[in-house]
Amino acid sequence: MAKTWREWERPLIELEEGLVKLKAMAREAESPRREELETNIAQFERRRDNYIDVMYSRLGPWEKVLVARADKRPYTLDYVAAIFTNFVELEGDRRFGADHAIVGGPALLDEMPCMVIGHQKGRNIQERQYRNFGMARPEGYRKAIRLMEMADRFGLPVVTFIDTPAADPGVESESRGISEAIAAAMFKMFELTVPTVAVVVGEGGSGGAIGIAAANAVLMQEHAIYSVIPPEGCAAILWRTPDKGPQAATALKLTAQHALEYGLVDEIVPEPRGGAHRDPAEAAGLVKEAVLRRLCEMRKLSGEKLREARYQKFRAMGRFELASRRPATSD
Repeated sequence: MAKTWREWERPLIELEEGLVKLKAMAREAESPRREELETNIAQFERRRDNYIDVMYSRLGPWEKVLVARADKRPYTLDYVAAIFTNFVELEGDRRFGADHAIVGGPALLDEMPCMVIGHQKGRNIQERQYRNFGMARPEGYRKAIRLMEMADRFGLPVVTFIDTPAADPGVESESRGISEAIAAAMFKMFELTVPTVAVVVGEGGSGGAIGIAAANAVLMQEHAIYSVIPPEGCAAILWRTPDKGPQAATALKLTAQHALEYGLVDEIVPEPRGGAHRDPAEAAGLVKEAVLRRLCEMRKLSGEKLREARYQKFRAMGRFELASRRPATSD
């Protein structure tokens, strides 16, 4: 069985739990016992930091998948709260209903008005059901289209946050045209005459991700993943068992480093020591700096140039050259 995130990080979690207990004891203890405990705390912190440095310097593709799915990893609304101000969430696609797996609305980014759109997962079982585990239905992508049209009409840059295992694959989604909705969202992003930045902050899975990721600049956090299919889904197809997820993760080349190498993303945004889930505030600051820098660069371009650059960027993906064959010779 492939390890879960909690199983993989258990030694580190136990170290941190020990630190919390020691610090609680030190607060209540009197000198010289407090001094002894503070020495132990310093030793534990060094052990934890060394463990993190070693652990995160050796991350393989499957470990990247686990980190991208970490329970405490920041989601879209966490980044919105940390990076933006005056965010007003807008609901509904004006055609069917509300989808809570995609959130969005106008906000200010350092006093710059913009439109924010992103996938939203849940922290507990109730939230996950409410958000459909971050898997958007057709109305989610049609809501995104409505917000993009509004942004284009008012000249607002669009910032999207990508974090979904995939779009919802259920019968109801299929009956309401999930494939068409994703394609229409991509098409709308290509039509926009305003600057667009997409940030892959967790899982960038399949068409569910690309539906709101066809941006001028695509950024990707250091430990996020970006793939045509989740590893377990790939394993179920190739090996008839999801337990081969680690092997599938390796074959899929889904890390940020692979995505940058293949030209699928423009920049890797570094994460705090031990991943974004260990210091969400620092992670948000790093994302904000990268997004602002990209938007400032693009504000100099006209709408037509932005649209053409976006088109050419995605047209260039996947190009390859066949090795020339030597002509056959006769003896």
